[in-house]
Amino acid sequence: MRNRKVVAAVVQAEVAADVAACLDLTRAKALEAAAGGAELVVFPETWVPGYPAWLDVCRDAALWDHGPVKAVFARIAQNSVAIPGPALDHLVATAREASATLVIGLSERIDRGAGRGTLYNSLITLSPEGKLLNHHRKLMPTYTERLIWGAGDVEGLRAVDTAVGRVSALVCWEHWMPLARQALHESGEDIHVAVWPTVHNMHQVASRQYAFEGRCFVLASGALMRASALPPELEVHSQRVTSPEHWVLRGGSAIIGPDGEYLVEPVFDEPHILMAELDLARLHEESMTLDVSGHYHRPELFDFGVKRSGRRLAGEGE
Repeated sequence: MRNRKVVAAVVQAEVAADVAACLDLTRAKALEAAAGGAELVVFPETWVPGYPAWLDVCRDAALWDHGPVKAVFARIAQNSVAIPGPALDHLVATAREASATLVIGLSERIDRGAGRGTLYNSLITLSPEGKLLNHHRKLMPTYTERLIWGAGDVEGLRAVDTAVGRVSALVCWEHWMPLARQALHESGEDIHVAVWPTVHNMHQVASRQYAFEGRCFVLASGALMRASALPPELEVHSQRVTSPEHWVLRGGSAIIGPDGEYLVEPVFDEPHILMAELDLARLHEESMTLDVSGHYHRPELFDFGVKRSGRRLAGEGE
């Protein structure tokens, strides 16, 4: 597998108004990327139904029992994705139609059993045949995100075999969790998907550092959002927002090689599908100097393990 070349794409687009529009946009963009030759197509953090940027730019987000905020949260919950569920079925059909491996960030809703009503910041990996290959829940929502999402688990913290090689993924500030990174490095990754709300400067640093440390390709994915898309119930208080057309999320998507250098430079403030050919043979070349799970690792000195809880991923055993 590491002797082949793979065409990868990162979709950077404006967030949609609701889950139905987002699913339609996902299909359109996945098919557009596939028509350009993409075998792997990546979408940003909580692409479905869009990242809650209002947490950082709107007033009163953390007030207790505040009617406007509760209304916004209820709308997020209604537009989140149940696994299994109709929205997931739509994404599965998209993967099949595009005949591509898809990695998609989403807000996940628990509809049944224990935890019913809880939301998670999740990532799914779908095969070209529509199989759910991986389902990762963000380990720790960051700062104000804890108002929205619950803490995830490690069942999806792994690289998985796909048609384009072994693919791993982390959500946003998980890239600053050293042990989460090491867990993925030790699971053997060729291509890493780094999803963010927007890939600003420090997120670029984290994405490039991950590529250098893991000796893998990194697809850094960010979304676009204008201030006009913020919830109408809430008042903007940030001085960063100067008009309805102001970019709240600026994209910044990029594609990075296993030496930490850009294959495709970051793109800001415009819709774009970034594409690059990834020569997996380079992974051998770059691992000569550094392999943090191999010859640059000292397992006889450091004891590390991942405590799996046994959550059964949807589709396993079927």
